[in-house]
Amino acid sequence: MMQRRKRGWRFLGVGIAAILALSAFGCASVLSNQGGSEAKKDVPMYMDFGDVMVPRELKIVKDQTFIYRTAGHTSGVLTFKGDVEMNSLIAFFENNMTKDNWKKIGEFKSPRTVLLFQKENRHCVINMLEGQYECRVEIWVMPTMQVEAGLLK
Repeated sequence: MMQRRKRGWRFLGVGIAAILALSAFGCASVLSNQGGSEAKKDVPMYMDFGDVMVPRELKIVKDQTFIYRTAGHTSGVLTFKGDVEMNSLIAFFENNMTKDNWKKIGEFKSPRTVLLFQKENRHCVINMLEGQYECRVEIWVMPTMQVEAGLLK
């Protein structure tokens, strides 16, 4: 489960009102139906690349996403945004990319964090930028180009 960014006291009133509304409408029925959908909400997902796990807290930005498929290869960029804490997001990708047999080959950390991973025939670049209200994540996957006898393969 990803950690959400701290919002401060501004949502305290909304939270109290929501709790009061739930108790007024019978929170017993709400709690009995909560188990299945709540558990599914926290489960990470695989998108177009098949071996790059993404936290469910991130939502796809379709107009900034591009996928290119050929026989045996899927490349492109998936763009996401979400209300998640940056250090939690970095730890998520570092742990799950390793589980999916990606080898971490480098990183840049500043206000923008870039994680670099490699497999036998592909590279993955995960670019994360923390904004005031949300994090933006780009996941780039591209094939490895091999130079053999002066020809690109």
